Amino acid sequence: MTVARARGPSVLGGRGTRVQRLRARAIGVLSVAACHLPEGPLFAGADAVGELWYRTSPARAATARRNLGRVAEWLAAEGRGPMRARRAATDAAALESLVRSAFRQDARYYMESLRAPAMTKAYLEDRLEKVDADVLDRALTQPGGVVVVAAHFGPIEVASAVVVDGRSGDVAGAMEAVDDPELQAWIARSRAGRRLRFVGLGEARRELKRVLAGGGAALLVADRDISGGGTAVRLFGHPAPLPSGPALLAIEADVPIYFAAVRRAGTGRYIGTMRELPVPAEGRLRDRAIAVLDATARAIEDAVATAPDQWSAVFFPIWPDLESTGGADGAATTAGADGAAGADGTSGAATAGLTR
Repeated sequence: MTVARARGPSVLGGRGTRVQRLRARAIGVLSVAACHLPEGPLFAGADAVGELWYRTSPARAATARRNLGRVAEWLAAEGRGPMRARRAATDAAALESLVRSAFRQDARYYMESLRAPAMTKAYLEDRLEKVDADVLDRALTQPGGVVVVAAHFGPIEVASAVVVDGRSGDVAGAMEAVDDPELQAWIARSRAGRRLRFVGLGEARRELKRVLAGGGAALLVADRDISGGGTAVRLFGHPAPLPSGPALLAIEADVPIYFAAVRRAGTGRYIGTMRELPVPAEGRLRDRAIAVLDATARAIEDAVATAPDQWSAVFFPIWPDLESTGGADGAATTAGADGAAGADGTSGAATAGLTR
């Protein structure tokens, strides 16, 4: 397969160390094997890895326990989501079961990342149930640029693949730099066959605006404030900073913004949804951006409510008050009034693809 070289800057850096080169080659070999072996045994193996991961990562499990406890409290109060998740609000055993399941789901994510080259358009047409097909068709076919955001939820690879396969023109995503140029290069190579290229956070605002001006698509993950310059909005009932960049990008480029979510529905089966986020036509830039962020938060809640254990962001800090209270397990007390941090045009250029 010939891979066309994309225009514009990329995140590829210099040559890595010998260990990094060997590791990247090993990942490449694993990816080839994963693309050709039966899915059932592969995902069963991923589940086993997830169980081991849970047993050997108490600090990571504690973070997930705090975050999932908060989500479970909100689901119980709202009467939403699967019963096993709502029980986790008051049942320690149910919460622990949810945490363990989150580790297994996260391990499945990495297996899906290895299998990304095998997720062809034909494969996804057979395996993906599209709930909001009319909205998806509009996002893929309307003229001009479009911003598509997602959460670290379910198989992100599937969500990005659907957009890349369906849109014509340039498709780019921002990517957090990792301290391993060989791994970063492998990630870029493995996605290049789908015309998806990555740009670094430093040049994301400029480059993604160029892509949108040319009628392309910008793909961004919008549920983790990696850069620290986000804006606090209510998420599952408590203030949490979300990256401002996607909202500002859509407003400044005057293009629509969509939220995409795909969840696992069994081995090799997926359910996808998409919605257009409302963008106020008038008002101060800051107020318009906050309105889009509020809509993004509601979309995240709706997606996560269907399968809380598939939200990989629970392994990282989400709510500042949960971290500042010393990390008590389970759900925590309500934070104070909503805050709002300053936002620049690049703060929302979060990770896309394999890097978290």
